[in-house]
Amino acid sequence: MGWLGRIFGFYLDASIHVAFAVISLLMTTNIFLNILPEQHLILFVFFGSVPTYNFIKFGTEAKKYILAKNNYHRQIQIFSLVFLALAGYHFFFLSYKVWLICIVLAVLVGLYALPVSPRHRNLRNSGIIKVLLVAFVWTGTTVVIPVISSALSFSWDIVLLILQQLILILTLLIPFEIRDLEYDELHLQTIPQRIGVSKTKILGALLSIIFLILTFLKDDLSRLEIIGRILLFLILNVMLLLTHRNQSKYFASFFVESIPICWLGLLIILENYF
Repeated sequence: MGWLGRIFGFYLDASIHVAFAVISLLMTTNIFLNILPEQHLILFVFFGSVPTYNFIKFGTEAKKYILAKNNYHRQIQIFSLVFLALAGYHFFFLSYKVWLICIVLAVLVGLYALPVSPRHRNLRNSGIIKVLLVAFVWTGTTVVIPVISSALSFSWDIVLLILQQLILILTLLIPFEIRDLEYDELHLQTIPQRIGVSKTKILGALLSIIFLILTFLKDDLSRLEIIGRILLFLILNVMLLLTHRNQSKYFASFFVESIPICWLGLLIILENYF
């Protein structure tokens, strides 16, 4: 593998790509709610996403993560600690209400990765609960935090936005759930294990339809949001059509996680015309 391949591998393995996806969804919230981007919040979420996801990926056994023996994992660990320090710096510029939400989300992440009982090592090993937990954390980070940071009230439109984001994340997780069939133990009872790959993809299509319908239930709806949501609906269904059990190495970890980034790019382009 050449140096470009190593850089790209580290970019994915160190969760930098995930962090860009999270920031992209946060920025779409800013666009739809006409929120001015808050520098410290954006940087906190970006820098905080890297160590959070690396802890989830590599730290399900905390002792092994802290005492990393693999040199590559140690590099990711050091990288994560630097980003954690940067996130901590920006954290102190946020409001106390945002701090409270961050603490709640941190607890959810801890429940996901750390043992919760002798019978359940962590909620990551709890099938459907795992998927819901991830969706709640992403939604809280990309919608609830910017809403609270901007001191907006939770209007009908914002409640619908939260539901849409939750449904969007659940839909985006489907390719990962199908990919992980090869590795997941049968007792986890994930959605594809329960209903099979084909029905899981149908479930994803139904979620995408609900996602689109919710758009038209809003009181204040712009042409930008209508066109943006329709485009994302189409992208999600193409993604589901292309999702298979035997995926290419980067289908989920790069291409699916690129969807929020591409969607933000499309919205920025559309914003100049509407």
